[in-house]
Amino acid sequence: MRAVQFSAYGPASVLAVAEVPPPHAGPGQVRVAVRASGVNPADTYVRAGRFQDWIPLRLPHVPGVDAAGVVDQIGDGVTGVRVGAEVFGITDFAGMGGANAEYAVLAAWAPKPAALTWEQAGGAAGNIETATRVLDLLGVGDGATLLIEGAAGGVGTTTIQLAVARGATVIGTASARNHAFLASLGAVPTTYGPGLAERVDALVPGGVDVVLDCAGSGSLPDLIGLVAGPDRVVSIADIDAPAHGVHLSRGSGPGADTPALDGIAIAGALAEQGRFSVPVAAVFGLEEAAAAHELSESRHARGKIVLRP
Repeated sequence: MRAVQFSAYGPASVLAVAEVPPPHAGPGQVRVAVRASGVNPADTYVRAGRFQDWIPLRLPHVPGVDAAGVVDQIGDGVTGVRVGAEVFGITDFAGMGGANAEYAVLAAWAPKPAALTWEQAGGAAGNIETATRVLDLLGVGDGATLLIEGAAGGVGTTTIQLAVARGATVIGTASARNHAFLASLGAVPTTYGPGLAERVDALVPGGVDVVLDCAGSGSLPDLIGLVAGPDRVVSIADIDAPAHGVHLSRGSGPGADTPALDGIAIAGALAEQGRFSVPVAAVFGLEEAAAAHELSESRHARGKIVLRP
């Protein structure tokens, strides 16, 4: 099969398409003929070698953790799904990859909602798991007020919708050009940077309860000042978060949080109800994976970046 891979850590240019043996579904897994797969910021971190100290990889490595496709192989012990079923899901976190290819093995999945295109479904599951995980860690529920720093990206847009579905109020920071976009997803938009505390106070005089940092832009000291303490903040993007007393949440490697895989089916049900969508920033072919990674690293993508085989 054709797959994106890299044989050495480095810039996006190390990515190339190669012919590799297809994977096979193991116990508790399914294999899909991929229709679309996602590109996440974590994929670029892995490729650049930022995680190699705690997530060692066997190179060459096929990146990508979320995909949508048609089931063509079912592993031992799997029930409730048949060959030919359309599903979306996530690969085994321990491998941190495998989805950006013509075939991928999923460790968790749910029926593909008819309300989502292949591109939307293919880029959904990784962000859904991350968003569900951090919402659970922060205890976000009905009546909570959540601020998301860097809300216009893939995880931010997903977290907005899942938090609103839980009954929370969401404040999202983004550049002014993305404010109408965030509002369309159910967030109250504001601008990031100096003066954030004053802007938040004007929007929600009672203040915010918890904060999610999706930006990793060095704003954690200011974000901590918005809440009762650093234990009310979770970052998924700032590797220096622990130095500030902030929990850095990740789904794999030593000290990883328990994956929130139940969120995939929950988001699928919300999509069928018209309460969850996946904004797609751009769609690339496998051969354009380097450009997809560069767009992700630019931090200018509004929504999810997707690859089509």
